[in-house]
Amino acid sequence: MSFSIDIDTGGTFTDGFFLSGDQSASVKVPTTPHDLTECFLKCIEAGAGRFDLPVEDLLYQTEVIRFSNTIGTNTIIQRDGAKVGLLLSRGQGGMAPCKELEGKPPLVPPDMVREIGGEIGPDGEVLSPPEAQEVLAQAQELIDAGARCLVLALQGSDRNPANERMARGFIKELYPRDYLGSVPVFLSSDISRRGGEAQRINAAVLNAYIHAKLVRLLYKAGEELRQRLYSKNLFIVHNNGAVARVAKTRAINTYNSGPAAGLLGARMIGRLYGADDLISADMGGTSFDLGYVRGGQPSYTLQPDVEGFAVNVPMLSIRAIGAGGGSIASVNGKGLQVGPQSAGALPGPVCFDLGGSEPTVTDADLVLGLLDPDYFLGGTMKLNAAKAREVLTQKVAEPLGISPEEAALAVKQDIDRSMAQELARIKKDMGTDFDPLLVVYGGAGPAHICDIASAAGLKKIVMTPFSAVFSAFSSLGMDVGHLYYRRVGLPLVDGGLAKAMASAMSSMEEEARRDMRGEGFAPEEITFAVELLMQPAEGGPEVKVSAAGDLIGDAAALEAAQAEARVLLAAQGWSGDGPLGLNTISLLAQAAVPHYDFPQTPPSPGNASQALRGQRKIFTQKGGEGATVPVYERGKLGNGHAIQGPALVESEHTTVYLPGGWGLKVDQYNNLLLEEA
Repeated sequence: MSFSIDIDTGGTFTDGFFLSGDQSASVKVPTTPHDLTECFLKCIEAGAGRFDLPVEDLLYQTEVIRFSNTIGTNTIIQRDGAKVGLLLSRGQGGMAPCKELEGKPPLVPPDMVREIGGEIGPDGEVLSPPEAQEVLAQAQELIDAGARCLVLALQGSDRNPANERMARGFIKELYPRDYLGSVPVFLSSDISRRGGEAQRINAAVLNAYIHAKLVRLLYKAGEELRQRLYSKNLFIVHNNGAVARVAKTRAINTYNSGPAAGLLGARMIGRLYGADDLISADMGGTSFDLGYVRGGQPSYTLQPDVEGFAVNVPMLSIRAIGAGGGSIASVNGKGLQVGPQSAGALPGPVCFDLGGSEPTVTDADLVLGLLDPDYFLGGTMKLNAAKAREVLTQKVAEPLGISPEEAALAVKQDIDRSMAQELARIKKDMGTDFDPLLVVYGGAGPAHICDIASAAGLKKIVMTPFSAVFSAFSSLGMDVGHLYYRRVGLPLVDGGLAKAMASAMSSMEEEARRDMRGEGFAPEEITFAVELLMQPAEGGPEVKVSAAGDLIGDAAALEAAQAEARVLLAAQGWSGDGPLGLNTISLLAQAAVPHYDFPQTPPSPGNASQALRGQRKIFTQKGGEGATVPVYERGKLGNGHAIQGPALVESEHTTVYLPGGWGLKVDQYNNLLLEEA
């Protein structure tokens, strides 16, 4: 037997998907925020138990492990990253991220910024190099002030990184890598080679800010695996759609990597049904993450917002709001408020009995009867229904003068309304000429999604058997790869364009072959994909187009890319017909690894009644006495079985609430298809 293991660490739970041939297993374990390697290893232990194997035997037989995590996101939110010393070009100090943001301290304190000389010309020529004495003096001041790492983000480095590299050389002569006093030095040109000085500075600072924490976790996780007989690479999921080993991972590429994997997994599901237009919705413990696929292409942003900081490192686009099972409910002068604050993994919801003291959405779902206190996580975690009811009574029901059930329903309706509004915005952004499929996942999502979809005007939902661990499952479809960018910055009519493009392509291909060799792949296993980032020469929106053929030797290939760019620009409101400029070329180098093939199952005998577990009273109507509804076991529902709401469908890791007016059927892929009448 050989295995693949995919793990995603979220805010409340760490999810694992284990695959061997046609056998698979999904597991969830509580996230351990104090040390994420702990829940990472507990997830592997749980998976080994599902195959009745010792951990060492499982890992010895494992071909690939992929890991996505929230370390970078959490570090930025909590402002507990490394103390960064920032070296900028003279006159650029105002671009440093030195201001408080939403009451949080700056990434870089104002006294940790220094300016040095050196200038790069508009064509990338070095007009003046940095001076060694000045660089060393300023670097020493920052180190003496407590800098744990240095960032060099110098003017014009997107066009030519020579000055940044020279300045780093000066510093490394004084602080060699093999000395204990060595200080990590990060270059903005290693993080981004795209235009936009302030965005490049932000990207470099964010990368340095989260680097140390990420290094500690990932190398520790890798060492723990080696001690347990795993001899292959640990691959890290990136937010650009690929995975890479730890040594070739930049910290900023891990930001939002789990949700990014989920979006690609949703596209994979859509292809089963010929759906090129869909929305992905992930409701976990701390957030509600949304993405979309339009015309087969996943949502992507060239200018991401990373927790309030504009950067120019393109990544898959995920919209997140603070709405999840752990979202805290409170009553203030304005009435009931649910989220964005979350109880997280520890202490978590009150019903978890881990010390939580604030009512959450999960507590409300339990009081409403949507959750079975004895079957949470398949019965491995008992929920304290009495405590959930007590805290909702004290902190929501009594202040509002209503019953505990009405309070719980108000909490559910409030969080559902917030999520429906965000879902409706996504649908509007995609256009109005189609009815997108909604691919739903996350442990908390299935209990809420029908009401959310109804409010947002969506009528078709698909849910896989792996929906509760979907981000982990989705990384199974990601290949090993690296993405490179080179700045061109020339109009398409410029006579020097061909030479600039050839130089950029040659440089990226050389770097890609070296990196992919380090990943363990031969040249013949590597595939390349080229994309062009264009905008009107006089300025305007920037668009990304795929390029086919020999761009340098085939004028028709470049012309086709330009025609596609004009169509995309027109869709963004550009009405001009002037020349376009080629800002940047990107090269994606990938090598395939084994993927998951969705098995088809034959029609199941009988009907859904054979999956009936019993009945439960739920409270989903305001002022009502509650209604008794059937409860079905997800594992006993097969191809062709159908259910009409209201009903509950319980699996080991999640519960589906099917309201009245909604129907559910199981298809040949063992997916649940939900549709509103």
